[in-house]
Amino acid sequence: MWLKDHALFLQEMLRLEGRGDISAELCSGCGNPHPEYRCEDCFGIELSCSSCTILAHKNLPLHRLQAIPVPIPDRAFNDDFVIIDSHGVHEVSLDFCDCTLATTHVQQLLRMSLFPSTTADPKTAATFRLLEEFHLLSLESKVSAYEFYYALMRRSDNTGISPIKDRYDSFMRMIREWRHLKMLKRSGRAHDPNGIDTTTEGACAVLCPACPQPGRNLPSNWREAPPTKRWLYGLFVAIDANFRLKRKIVSKDSVDPSLSNGWGYFVEEIAYKAFLNGNSDIHQEKSTCSSHNAVNMADTKSNRGLAATGLGTIDCARHNMKLPTAVGDLQKGERYINMDYLFFSTLRHTTVDILNVSYDIACQWNKNLWHRMTSFPPSMQLNHDAKKITFFVPKFHLPAHIQQCQTNFSFNFAPGVGRTDGEAPERGWANINPVASSTKEMGPGARRDTLDDFFGDWNWRKITGLRHTMLRKMKDALPELSEHEAALDDLEEGLKEEYSDALSRWKGEVEAWERDPSQPNPYERSIESITLASVRLELAKEEAAEIELGGSHALHEDCSPSTLISSGLELEEQQRRLTVDKAALGIHATDTQEGKLVQRSNSLQHRIDAWTKVQELYIPMLASLRRDKANSVVTPESFQLLLPSQVGGTATYNLKFQTIEWKLRYAQAHDALRALRSNLRAQTAVLKHKDRFLRGQGANTRARNTLKGIDARIEATSSRYQDARKALVILAPLVNETGWQSSLRPLNREDIRGMSDLLWGQTEGRRKLSWIWNMRGAHGDELGNDGSMEDMKIEWCKARARSMRWKEEVELLQEEMRRILQFFDWEATLWDERANQSWSEGPAEREGISIRLDDASNKKVDFAELEFDSQRQEIRRKSNEDKDLSKDFDPAM
Repeated sequence: MWLKDHALFLQEMLRLEGRGDISAELCSGCGNPHPEYRCEDCFGIELSCSSCTILAHKNLPLHRLQAIPVPIPDRAFNDDFVIIDSHGVHEVSLDFCDCTLATTHVQQLLRMSLFPSTTADPKTAATFRLLEEFHLLSLESKVSAYEFYYALMRRSDNTGISPIKDRYDSFMRMIREWRHLKMLKRSGRAHDPNGIDTTTEGACAVLCPACPQPGRNLPSNWREAPPTKRWLYGLFVAIDANFRLKRKIVSKDSVDPSLSNGWGYFVEEIAYKAFLNGNSDIHQEKSTCSSHNAVNMADTKSNRGLAATGLGTIDCARHNMKLPTAVGDLQKGERYINMDYLFFSTLRHTTVDILNVSYDIACQWNKNLWHRMTSFPPSMQLNHDAKKITFFVPKFHLPAHIQQCQTNFSFNFAPGVGRTDGEAPERGWANINPVASSTKEMGPGARRDTLDDFFGDWNWRKITGLRHTMLRKMKDALPELSEHEAALDDLEEGLKEEYSDALSRWKGEVEAWERDPSQPNPYERSIESITLASVRLELAKEEAAEIELGGSHALHEDCSPSTLISSGLELEEQQRRLTVDKAALGIHATDTQEGKLVQRSNSLQHRIDAWTKVQELYIPMLASLRRDKANSVVTPESFQLLLPSQVGGTATYNLKFQTIEWKLRYAQAHDALRALRSNLRAQTAVLKHKDRFLRGQGANTRARNTLKGIDARIEATSSRYQDARKALVILAPLVNETGWQSSLRPLNREDIRGMSDLLWGQTEGRRKLSWIWNMRGAHGDELGNDGSMEDMKIEWCKARARSMRWKEEVELLQEEMRRILQFFDWEATLWDERANQSWSEGPAEREGISIRLDDASNKKVDFAELEFDSQRQEIRRKSNEDKDLSKDFDPAM
């Protein structure tokens, strides 16, 4: 019944923005012929002059005043009437005006800012102030109407001695109608000369000003953009389902229809259900990726006692806003037929040529999408051949997919997407989920209208926070861009020394794949050449070589200076190993274990004694230096060899010996880095093999023992590198060597990691390759046929992708800022144009509408200017601080 009068209600609400139909009246306090103020918080709508208004509000400083040039009609009262206000539920006497010029009872109440509960003989009304208060409170706190209303009842009578008439059902009806009218008012539907009933689907949705909106915020020649810039005009959409927002079997559409008929975010229900019923026999294919429940259990999810198991939605993937006609109920699970309908429904409202679609099961959903589209009405079918459509899996969901999907559907590797992660819907559910406890008990129409209102408020709050969001993203992107470009340059400089041809070939491969995804994917490994058995064999060979080296090594008396220093380095390495082995022995070692260590210790002591004799032949001063320090018992592993780097800048060694050790230490450091990289690759291979193939305690125990051995070698090579670098730092000024530190940097604990390993808190888009993999000083054959060359190619491709994504993010943010400003200008112009399109004939209604339009237009312009003025200044400041970071960024936008 009420729906046929919603235009009247909307007209009366707008009428109160002006003077009403009273042409002139004196100030109610002093008789001033020009009263101009009305208090929005005092009861009644009388007008007062400025002096009387100040006097009346000297103790009410928080009341809101509205400037109105002329007074409005007087009040009237009658008996047996309930008014719900912020102070409680009041039973009042109220008489309606019954003169020949009187309007209807409904209009009389509305003109007093009282919202009637029904249009037929109303006996209950709520003040506009109360409805506005509950409306905002519910949007912010998600309080239910039940809790709010009965709190008002207790405020009126908290003892139960004087029962108040229960108007809860009336209140529910009024707040639903209030939400609907607010949606119509804010979307400008009161200004359409053809009336509210001509509202089209999605016309009341709050649009995202940062997304590409042809005709609103894109250049007139956007389709003529060069190929390298067309990606800037692509639309990002994200698909998801929420099974918290279910609805019980309460009422039905014929009894409780929606008031908006698809005007907001929900699809039009009749057409939606008719399509689902007509295609209910379609069987959904099973997943060929991981066993996704969203795919395999879409038709088997329990719906006992439920009319809707949840919601499916299509969101703006970059700015987290609901799209028009993009929300619909799910009858079982996340069936393709439901999600297809929502997807094609919302895409009717855009004409962009590039679509980037994110869905956590996109690898399965997109397979037969265009075939399934043929069953849809022609108005919903998409000309996909004329568009570039790319499907992605959101970043958080991607690791749950098979390896092939992790590269083919990744936001990290595809060009033209910036730093989009595709997880926007997941962030929005936290805001709307608390409403589920109240909406699940509603009828179908009431639930859709309520959720429409919450989605509209969510979009509006996102818009009001855009200046902070865009600024934060830009301030984050600029330094990240600089860091990842520097990391890529560093990696490429290291590779160019020995692998320039391979680097050129890699560039060609990745660029070919970016142009045509059907080409071989450079991010995928072609083979797994390292196996657990090969790693064990390699470790066994290394151990055999070490044993052989330690057993057959002997020093000759007449060795050359280079042989002397080289042998000293070998003795230093044996000291280091003996120290580690003694520390690992433990307090409960067997006699056999201790005996082996004593034998090694004695053997090492004999070698040291033989070597020191030759050393003292070359440098006699070392004998007296050792005697000066021989005050305590010295074990073989702690004996000071007094190499040139250990003596330092004293005159003990001449330049020849210092130069020899420099060269040997430089080679030793690079050998240690190569060994470290080799062991890290082996560690990664064993971990992958263990995770994929090994099951059972025995197999996993053997793998852990293998990993334990690899970890020990990683620790040993790290220690050897650090000792070699310390010696280089001491020797460098003595032999006048410079420039070596670019390839031999300090080795910190966080640097010792595999190519694809992440530090705590890092993601694929933010991680940086450890400097040990930049390959400076590497031999040309280090990246050989064991898969290491392919590993390096993949890591170079990823480093290049990270740098490009951050560069795209900066460009995309700049374009989005421009769109936002242009969208606000377009919307302000639209409100100005509506001033001449009002369907109301009365002068009072036209005046109220005019005031509303001026206010809306000014606020849109002010928002666009004020909100982004500080943002421009902040970005200019930031770009001045980081001029090297933002060469391509124009802060003037």
